Amino acid sequence: MKFLPVLKEEKVRGFVITLYSVGVAGILLPPTRELFIALTPSVLLLSFSLILYFHHPPLNSRSTAAFLLIYLISFFVEVAGVKYGFIFGEYSYGKGLGIKLLDTPLLIGLNWVMLVYCTAVIADKIPAPAFVKITAASLLMVLYDFIMEHAAPGMKMWSFEGGYAPLRNYISWFLLAFLFQSGMKAARIEIVNRIAPLVFYCQGIFFLVILIIFKLAK
Repeated sequence: MKFLPVLKEEKVRGFVITLYSVGVAGILLPPTRELFIALTPSVLLLSFSLILYFHHPPLNSRSTAAFLLIYLISFFVEVAGVKYGFIFGEYSYGKGLGIKLLDTPLLIGLNWVMLVYCTAVIADKIPAPAFVKITAASLLMVLYDFIMEHAAPGMKMWSFEGGYAPLRNYISWFLLAFLFQSGMKAARIEIVNRIAPLVFYCQGIFFLVILIIFKLAK
């Protein structure tokens, strides 16, 4: 990455916090809401790019293959979920996540990769056996999803039939997250990243604040 500009961690941290703070304000204000919802794919791509920039050790064929496999599996599981409704429940995607293929946003697989990555970094700090770390990371992903599910309809990302995600959505999320986290450990994918936890926390707080404001506005 010698051709990339040198990014200082402190400045990037400030940028990430500012990015999501401005995003909250932009979505909560009616005059700018549609614009900021339309920017969601760009923010997701930018966040993922910053995570990759601070990834260590450098990507190799094994880690690249692992991330690509997570992307493909998660994307086609989502396709099956949208088409048949037996995995996560009956739901459909809106326009909030951008370009779709088979009625499923292409970015949804990237979102899975980013969440698996970030939660793995956070869980790896726990002084415990691998199984505990895998379980903790998977539960953290489910908690994130629980918050996101309630904010997603207001951001035109997706919505469930009946207005809420069924229990099997969270069970499926946990099982899929556990599969991905286990695969990362089995493949001995090493991840050290000083920015990933901050991105994850900022996204979680972002959705939580939007959820609370939307609920209070009703």
